[in-house]
Amino acid sequence: MSHHRVAIAWLVGTSLFFYGWWNPSYLGLILASVFFNYGVGLGLGNMNAQAEKKAYSRKFVLTIGVTVNLSLLAYYKYTNFFIDNMNALFDTNFNFHTIILPLAISFFTFQQIAYLVDAYKGETREYNFLHYCLFVTFFPQLIAGPIVHHREMLPQFARKETYEFKASNFSVGITIFIVGLFKKVVLADGVALYSTPVFTATEEGSAISFFVAWCGALAYTLQLYFDFSGYSDMAVGIGRLFGIYLPANFFSPYKAVNIIQFWQRWHITLSSFLRSYLYIPLGGNRLGSFRKYMNLMITMFLGGLWHGANWTFVAWGTLHGIFLLVNHLWHSCRKHFHYDNNSPTLVGIALSRFVTFIAVVIAWVFFRAESYAGAKNILYGMAGINGFILPSTYQTYLDKMFGLGSYLTTIGWKFQNIELFFGYQEILYLLFLLVIIWLLPNTQQFMCRHHKYSEIYKVNPHVKFFAWLEWDYTHFWAIAVGILALISVLHLTRISEFLYFQF
Repeated sequence: MSHHRVAIAWLVGTSLFFYGWWNPSYLGLILASVFFNYGVGLGLGNMNAQAEKKAYSRKFVLTIGVTVNLSLLAYYKYTNFFIDNMNALFDTNFNFHTIILPLAISFFTFQQIAYLVDAYKGETREYNFLHYCLFVTFFPQLIAGPIVHHREMLPQFARKETYEFKASNFSVGITIFIVGLFKKVVLADGVALYSTPVFTATEEGSAISFFVAWCGALAYTLQLYFDFSGYSDMAVGIGRLFGIYLPANFFSPYKAVNIIQFWQRWHITLSSFLRSYLYIPLGGNRLGSFRKYMNLMITMFLGGLWHGANWTFVAWGTLHGIFLLVNHLWHSCRKHFHYDNNSPTLVGIALSRFVTFIAVVIAWVFFRAESYAGAKNILYGMAGINGFILPSTYQTYLDKMFGLGSYLTTIGWKFQNIELFFGYQEILYLLFLLVIIWLLPNTQQFMCRHHKYSEIYKVNPHVKFFAWLEWDYTHFWAIAVGILALISVLHLTRISEFLYFQF
């Protein structure tokens, strides 16, 4: 087993090197966090043998551990935010040095809080220090998740087969990685060329018209999905290269038929964390309807604040809380009037997906905007308040469609050159991405024959209609994945950060 320890130590060392490459000064921070939480978790585990006698002591130790973690996160992430708001509220001019947000602090803090809570409950079974270090610092998922649990990771480190090279691990891992890389550098970065100028212009005070506002918001909606799901795929793929199975983080969230299902499919590991370690401890749905809805709002409010020290994130989280509240009330009404047993129709499913998707797009405006003024400008444009303007090149095409261009002109629409959009190619590209998201299988479905995800969202990944698209060990798929890899490498011509690195 000594070679196992060497392998684990090597992975820990390379993971810390990977983290320190960004800013070596913060290596001490993550190491201090690891040592502290390992010690607290070990202490909680030792106390479990005398649970009845030391129940108060265990709760006190857990409280200290969680408080220290949250205090560290609050200092680095929210100190300047708090001071700025206090200055604005009381018209003061208190200055504090600029605090650089350590990379991945939100993710490794949440991961270790979950570990401490599970240690308090007696659910941990592994206290090997090297294993714990790798659990926290494993570089594929360290920066932006997925947020993993000890019960998903630590048992894998104890299995002999994890340390054996397998051609299947390499083939499957590199395929998933390339799919994620393609999503990021080709699809996400490609559509960012349409979203970034719109949100930049809106922060500068430019009036954003209806067409531009919707195209910009939709472009960001697609950019964020392909960017973050691409990163998650790359993390899962690299993990599989090392024989480690990481949990899935996405399962076609834009196919959700309601907001409840959206949060079961979007950033699954974060949703699971908020539910298990915030919503349920607050009381969940056990204390009546009012408390249930209040707990939902608190959870989404804090979930929004976790994403960033900006009131726009709070607005985004609160808006999703309202969406969830409405969704639960709707289900209650359907149940009360005995409509919940009716089989959904294809039209009903399509309409539900469309309404859910539009609600998500609107909420993403707050998530992307840097200020309330910027978000307001985009939303005004999406509502048509800033006017209806289409690119001048569209008029000819619309006139051929039963004189539609002339009709739009008579009701107040304008056709003129738009700096942010130049022609129908942008629309075609957005539609192309929507086809990928709505009609094609996702990565779990694509790889379902040969990769069993550590699933949180339980679902049958097989899709009969697209069975021919399930990856296999064939020459066809070797060539196809090779082409994706070549295209991705050719697009690596500029620095392109992942959007979730800032959280």
